[in-house]
Amino acid sequence: MSSHSPHGQSPLRTVQVLGGGNAGSSAHVRSLAAGLVARGVRVTVCAPAEADQAHGFTDAGAAHVHVPRSSDPGAVAALRAACADADLVHAHGLHASFRAVLALSGRRTPLVVTWHSRARAEGARAHLLRLLERRVAKAAAVVLGTTSDLVDRARRTGARDARLAAVALAASRRERADPELPGPKVRAELGATGRPLLVAAGPLDRHRGHDVLLDAARAWRRLDPLPLVVVAGAGPLRSELQGRIDAEELPVRLIGHRDDVGELLAAADLALLPGDGESRSALAQEALHARVPLVAVATGGVRALVGDAAELVPHGDADALAAAVVRLLADPDHCERLRRLGALQAATWPTEDETVAQILSVYDELTQPQPMI
Repeated sequence: MSSHSPHGQSPLRTVQVLGGGNAGSSAHVRSLAAGLVARGVRVTVCAPAEADQAHGFTDAGAAHVHVPRSSDPGAVAALRAACADADLVHAHGLHASFRAVLALSGRRTPLVVTWHSRARAEGARAHLLRLLERRVAKAAAVVLGTTSDLVDRARRTGARDARLAAVALAASRRERADPELPGPKVRAELGATGRPLLVAAGPLDRHRGHDVLLDAARAWRRLDPLPLVVVAGAGPLRSELQGRIDAEELPVRLIGHRDDVGELLAAADLALLPGDGESRSALAQEALHARVPLVAVATGGVRALVGDAAELVPHGDADALAAAVVRLLADPDHCERLRRLGALQAATWPTEDETVAQILSVYDELTQPQPMI
């Protein structure tokens, strides 16, 4: 059987399992589904209904089966039924991967897992996550990690075969990061006319560094003109962060979930990535594509992604973050240098065709009969 469906053979039947996921992994599945369908592969995406509404898996030519985020028996049964005639199952993220392991129990269907980011928790839940990682890593035929750190983690956890994944920024996100979009209108709507606009984006949770961002924003109050920091995203910390913004009179606006982060970046003077919640940051990729200077934490995944094309600061260091922003706002020549380096760095990232080609080679390896030696 071949992924490319030669004459006389049935097309490969694959199931992509997504547990809701972050925007980056959901966009990756949508891009992957479109590329696989275009190459003759039958694709079913198992994900919550709202994920299909947001990312259009069916618009890409895939079938969609609603499977809730939970790992209760009903969700696992729905996933098991959807995988009944699959030649291969590909799960994205730890929780979706664990559901796939449960659904495939007792079957010989190959399982490919992609870890897009490291799952995080504290206390007893952290121990549970380590157990889930071990169960998934040992059950998967191949574990793909979006960074070398994730590949190393999979190997330490017991993966039989762990490889670095080629993951492209979806074309739809690159298009939204077009630097020719009308910036003045966006700036006016945000209240940033005549002042620097700094943009951050991501869920408002403990690992995104928003507390560090607010600490840094205190230093920017002395600047003239006063920069405006806009944070796009929703999450459990919104009320806590808003309370700090109000109490400390910080120049920060929380604008909730947005589908137009590319337009925000195209209007921005700087992009900010203050936390380490995402191993292969979509915001960092969109910023470099849009030629927007980026200030980001110096984690292994970010450093490998952006190289010398961003201003990197230590994790959790609000003073360093504040100083980097002040330095860039005062140095347009350095900003222009980062824009040029960013464009060069973005050109080295995998394309969507390269990403699909790598995935197809893994699928063929696991599903095609091996020649007798």
